[in-house]
Amino acid sequence: MVFIGVDFGDKRVGIAKSDGVLATAVCSLCVDGISDAAAKVALQISSLGGSEVIIGLPKNMDSSEGPRARRTRRFGEKLKQLTGIDPIYFDERLTTAQAYVYMNETDFKSKKRKSVIDALSAKIILQGYLDQKRSAPPVI
Repeated sequence: MVFIGVDFGDKRVGIAKSDGVLATAVCSLCVDGISDAAAKVALQISSLGGSEVIIGLPKNMDSSEGPRARRTRRFGEKLKQLTGIDPIYFDERLTTAQAYVYMNETDFKSKKRKSVIDALSAKIILQGYLDQKRSAPPVI
């Protein structure tokens, strides 16, 4: 099974991939709106052989969903129409901040920092989902 992590944004979308154990950042896509983002991500899912899609859901700090979360869900629905895969939404609060901390700790100061941050955020989202899935008690 191939898991694809997605960090959806208005201008860039980060993509990560995993076989179910360790997530790896793949790329950042430049996009122009929800439809363009869904089409480009669907192509990535197909080329990577994705069978499950995990999309970061930007919840508010009180766990409520605001306009960004609703926009992300619209993106997820468009992606589902294109791929036939039901998206799984994973709370992405503070993942971008975690990505910036990681980049600062590793002294990453490249001009490509903006494009890398989205793929790294997708990796953090996907790894968080996988870790949570592994730690969940078995269903009997």
